[in-house]
Amino acid sequence: MNGYSYLLKTLRFSRRSLLGGMSVGAALASAPSWARGGNIAQDQPIRVGFDELRGDVIDLSVGSGRRIVEGRRGMGVAVNGTVPGPLVRLREGQNVRLNVTNKLKVDTSIHWHGLLVPFQFDGVPGISFPGIAPGETFAYEFPIRQSGTYWYHSHSGLQEQQGHYAPLIIEPKDGEPVKVDRDYILLLSEFTPLNPYFIMSRLRTGEGYFNRQLSSWTDKYPMNAAERRMWAEMRMMPTDIADVSAPTYTYLANGLGPKEGMEYLFRAGERIRLRLINGGAMTFFNVRIPGLPMTVIAADGQNVRPVEVDELQIATAETYDVIIEPGNAEAYAIVCESMDRSGMALAMLASRPGARAQLPALRDPPLLTMADMGMNHGEESGHGDHSSMDHGTTPKASSHDMAGMSMRDTSLLPPDVEIGPGLDMVSMAPVDKTGDPGLGLRDVPHRVLNYRMLSALEPNKDVREPSRLLELHLTGNMERYMWSFDGRMFTSLDDEPLRFAWNERVRVKLVNNTMMAHPIHLHGMFFEVVNGQTPAHQPRKNVLVVQPGASASFDLTANEPGDWAFHCHLLYHMHGGMMQVVTVVGPGEGS
Repeated sequence: MNGYSYLLKTLRFSRRSLLGGMSVGAALASAPSWARGGNIAQDQPIRVGFDELRGDVIDLSVGSGRRIVEGRRGMGVAVNGTVPGPLVRLREGQNVRLNVTNKLKVDTSIHWHGLLVPFQFDGVPGISFPGIAPGETFAYEFPIRQSGTYWYHSHSGLQEQQGHYAPLIIEPKDGEPVKVDRDYILLLSEFTPLNPYFIMSRLRTGEGYFNRQLSSWTDKYPMNAAERRMWAEMRMMPTDIADVSAPTYTYLANGLGPKEGMEYLFRAGERIRLRLINGGAMTFFNVRIPGLPMTVIAADGQNVRPVEVDELQIATAETYDVIIEPGNAEAYAIVCESMDRSGMALAMLASRPGARAQLPALRDPPLLTMADMGMNHGEESGHGDHSSMDHGTTPKASSHDMAGMSMRDTSLLPPDVEIGPGLDMVSMAPVDKTGDPGLGLRDVPHRVLNYRMLSALEPNKDVREPSRLLELHLTGNMERYMWSFDGRMFTSLDDEPLRFAWNERVRVKLVNNTMMAHPIHLHGMFFEVVNGQTPAHQPRKNVLVVQPGASASFDLTANEPGDWAFHCHLLYHMHGGMMQVVTVVGPGEGS
């Protein structure tokens, strides 16, 4: 047995031992230490914002303390005493050693989101390493093989919700190809004074607990009586857009609330690179700068052909780099509205300190339609004309369309999907919606980004036709707050990873049988989104949003050996079971 095989088998045993057969969302009292909240309260205050670290050896320390955001107080987890943690700035081609010391009273970890690293340094407890115990230091060592905008965060329990996240920028070895006058980071997230384990317990006992936009017979939502009856008969809510939102959350820009004055200085006519990072636990943000277009030049750290838009939706864990060129206005507002439009994160482009632009009001909350339930009569299949979805149109099903139809017809599912209490909805006609700009942005009058507008700037190296199709169903029971792949909540007891042969080329089709959009993240590798571009120019990403009741596909070259996490990046969905392990067999190891 060579060293790679031994390490792989040891870590698989560790995963079984750590999880002890429990699902990620199991009862907290019997869960392993990495999945419990623990007593991490200390008295020191946490600073807002991030410092910058660079070099071949970087020291990081994870601790806890008090947070105050717009007068709201709560406990937090910080890296080097700040939320967000320090910006780590690296350079392509260097070797780095990151020493992470745990000063909490519970285990912690750091996952380097989007980085190509040896799997034992990926930072996922129970999958790629045991975690970092209280008082211990773990050294991550790896070469930097890429460039772009990334971030890092905890993969232990719910620490990410408490502030354990930070930006990470890698400079290209040959210099930035896009020349700009200023380079800024906008890291979006949320703050809540509530213990995240309290939030999880409430979601499990009543998934609408934090939804302040429920529909009723007296509301002003644009639905007629027949539509309201349909939703009631299905025991579902057209306002079920986000599981947790304002006022439970205060939305943050670089750790600051919307009233706390986050600003970026500019001079008229300058070219500014704005690196957008969604480090939130549960929030999709709709980002726009009234009066200024944005030119998207990178997605998930990978360069794309420039595309100009007026607004974009950035899902949890995604990153986008955009170029903006402010004009002669005194200030411009960077408006980052939560997808359910319950609140916003806010920053200002200011020509002088303190300059402020007029803020737009929150737009009306969006509603789910029958198309979001997989009712797609007359829509594209994803294999033909893409024009209808390029404009974000989503037809609504009528009461006649719904007659005699069931949203729980399990006969529509393939036989490998497990039927049980964790599955309460089946999409009737899921189609590819990579041209969907996202909930709430389908009917706006201006240009909105969607995945079909993205094209890789540098040609992909592997353009082989995939040798097989792997279809995975995103499943859940929202009333019980159970989330899963193929009806199976994550547990190491079964130890049935998704297996890929070395250098295998696979097309993975994700079918969403739920009413919620899921940002699915693959650790350790990039994939190419199947979006209508030629194989050479399909955009490379590591997070793919699958719209409600729809499907999306990506092509993967399995060339990074080891065990990798594969999960929904909505934190409470992952903690509730929507996670799996991808195993790539190393070269010469067999299938």
